[in-house]
Amino acid sequence: MAKILKEGVDPGVVKAADDKVRGIVEATLADIEKRGDAAVRDLSVKFDNWDRDDYRLTQDEINACLAEMSPQDIKDIEFAQAQVRNFAQLQRDSLRDIEVETMPGVILGHKNIPIQNAGCYVPGGKYPMLASAHMSVLTAKVAGVPRVITCAPPYQGRPAAAIVAAQHMAGADAIYALGGIQAIGAMALGTQTIDPIDILVGPGNAFVAEAKRQLYGRVGIDLFAGPTETMVIADETVDAELCATDILGQAEHGPDSPAVLLTTSERLARETMGEIERLLKILPTAGYAAKAWETYGRVIVADDHDEMLSIANEIASEHVQIMTDRDDWYLENMVNYGALFLGPRTNVAFGDKAIGTNHTLPTKRAGRYTGGLWVGKFIKTHTYQRVTTDEASALVGRYCSRLCMLEGFQGHAEQANIRVRRYGRQNVPYAEGASPLAGIDKAAS
Repeated sequence: MAKILKEGVDPGVVKAADDKVRGIVEATLADIEKRGDAAVRDLSVKFDNWDRDDYRLTQDEINACLAEMSPQDIKDIEFAQAQVRNFAQLQRDSLRDIEVETMPGVILGHKNIPIQNAGCYVPGGKYPMLASAHMSVLTAKVAGVPRVITCAPPYQGRPAAAIVAAQHMAGADAIYALGGIQAIGAMALGTQTIDPIDILVGPGNAFVAEAKRQLYGRVGIDLFAGPTETMVIADETVDAELCATDILGQAEHGPDSPAVLLTTSERLARETMGEIERLLKILPTAGYAAKAWETYGRVIVADDHDEMLSIANEIASEHVQIMTDRDDWYLENMVNYGALFLGPRTNVAFGDKAIGTNHTLPTKRAGRYTGGLWVGKFIKTHTYQRVTTDEASALVGRYCSRLCMLEGFQGHAEQANIRVRRYGRQNVPYAEGASPLAGIDKAAS
């Protein structure tokens, strides 16, 4: 049985905090829907001390942000965007339209159609997270979305130059300097100056995540992407410094970022806990990381790898860093997670910033039912059907009519019956060998 060396905050405390957030978000969205731009401006002033006549950035403002970037900054952004674009294109190429004659005279197919309007949220209150622009805007553009707008909060009283540069370089059609619930509400509901979108994507804090959850149905969303979560699964093939670094590297996102060490080695667990305390004394972002570790950090020692696998699948963490003597075994058997990072040579930061996979990933155990943001999230797969012969229409019609009557849908049945009457051979019983559908046809008679 697993041994708990450190436990996180009581689930009841988390639920109470979630309930408070839910009420605030509900009231705020209602205000945005009622008052539009005026509500958005009031919220921007209140939470970001940020007021403008128009929150959309002009081309001159975008150019000014680009001018602030050094040549190396631009090259670095270009490198990251090339990796994200390449992987997204490979994903897009894997999605094919199909059209198949499933039986003589019956043609079924589907088409992959891009969503027409996407809104991308780029977090930037604590840190200017330009990587979220790559992950959302580029992915949408590779999918073929014709209109992509972005929102990011001001950083230190002005648009974050790095975020604006990344948004522009990724291909955003409009860039707004807005953050928080007001940005999510404006994009989804629309205002007097912002046309509404069809899908909302991008990570954010608890308020942003809850706003997306409440708006789902009115618009699509990518997934529930709240405060960052990380899990390190390790055995004695790695050391405490590596484990502690990978835990704190994600805990620094904010004070509500859960972090879990799951190991088969109590020695490694205790050494990692000690190493975390050492690193927190020198880490510049320890203000956030220490609070996250204190409140949400967990350390679990399992009896063996089978138990670690079971615990990991139950927790369903957003990021799962695996450093063991059997990393591929976890790849084969893990079923609930956001993304896997296999082996000590890679890490979550690679995925967050530069390697090409998407960093917008499911949190709050949503990895049980969805994967992360990818090009397919911006694609709608629509089916169609075509019946090309009288025989096929009559055959399917007979089956359909009887099945409709089993359910009591007489109007449905008549839709089938009229095809049987018009396209079936009148007064001629079906006989084996009488049509290309003879074998099936006889069973339907």
